[in-house]
Amino acid sequence: MAIERRSFLAGMSTMWALQGPPRTALDKDGALLAAGKRRFLLALYHVPQLGGRPAGLRAAKEAGFDVVHCPPTREALDEAAAHGLGAWCTVGSVSAAKRAEDTRRIEEIVRRLGDHPALWYWETEDEPSYQWNKPGAARIPPEAIRETYALLRRLDPTRLVYLNHSPTNLIPTLRQYNPGGDLIATDVYPVIPPGIRQQYGLWPEGRHGDLTNRYVSQIGAYVDKMREVAGPERAVLMVLQGFAWEMLRKEGDRDAKMVLYPTADELLFMACQSIVHGVNGLVWWGLLRTPRESGLWERLAGVARLIRDLGDTLVRPPLPDAVRLDYHDTGHSLDLGVEWRAWPAEGGVLWMAVNADPNPVAVTVRGLGGKVTVAAGQKPERVSGSWRCEFPPFGTAVWRVEG
Repeated sequence: MAIERRSFLAGMSTMWALQGPPRTALDKDGALLAAGKRRFLLALYHVPQLGGRPAGLRAAKEAGFDVVHCPPTREALDEAAAHGLGAWCTVGSVSAAKRAEDTRRIEEIVRRLGDHPALWYWETEDEPSYQWNKPGAARIPPEAIRETYALLRRLDPTRLVYLNHSPTNLIPTLRQYNPGGDLIATDVYPVIPPGIRQQYGLWPEGRHGDLTNRYVSQIGAYVDKMREVAGPERAVLMVLQGFAWEMLRKEGDRDAKMVLYPTADELLFMACQSIVHGVNGLVWWGLLRTPRESGLWERLAGVARLIRDLGDTLVRPPLPDAVRLDYHDTGHSLDLGVEWRAWPAEGGVLWMAVNADPNPVAVTVRGLGGKVTVAAGQKPERVSGSWRCEFPPFGTAVWRVEG
């Protein structure tokens, strides 16, 4: 793709605008468009630790991932492309103190990488509003993120810009950053062992998020929060846990009893609850600190393959009135209960549900009358033309229903 020189800011700098069709865009409902087609995004900050980056890239592609985070070099983008993967790169931001220098630096990155076919979107700064143990003090002001976004879109109008927030800060605070991003994300990592020592990113009582719900089902509340932040016209992504918190410490400072990775059921639940709450894609962070022998990658790859197999269905408009749930007493109170979403699928309906309660839940699912094929999670029992299903705490069900 040719790069045409144009002057945008008189007396300040020379910028480049890429010519050609858009690489990534947003549909009117915030869904990601890649090469003009709606796409449910699967992304990785780090490839799995399988004995070198090429092996990790191959494994990511085989699991169905679309993009991986790469350093801003053509060599890194070439390597991703050689394995059939797209990529995104971080460029930082334009600060008020070093505006000319930062602008030139970002111009140079876009000029050097902007014609690369593997590049899907840009990123400015990670968690710009967040400073650990400094409540209310933004690390990078929204004005800097907005200015950098405007610069990137002038330099490269063919690609979107990704902006990941921490799970904290008020919705009005985070909305100030909205003009600085198209793909709006947050990261919350709730699988944390009781009694873990204080460390960066954790509140003193040993939790990452700061909402009332401390279980894995807090994921849904943060998706809802970010949809309020982003509005309907931007994409919302959820960054999920691909690590054990204790492994973020230096090697000699780790307590083996505190090394706790998400289980296969927890990985499936967090991904499916995010989807049920309406995300446009999923991202995982932390594999750089996750050794091969942990087995986490194999569990995560299984979840990714499931979602990729469902991908074309997940980007369709949902069916809001597909089912009715009748609950049965299990001896426990009902809090959040079963959360679900349904989509039209070839020859029937795709139904995805999660039990957001820490207690078992039993329901009769009415409205899905055809034959059920279980893609993942709980199996139902046919009862009088409906389906009865018993969910364990934080259980998941993904069904393909005929008719």
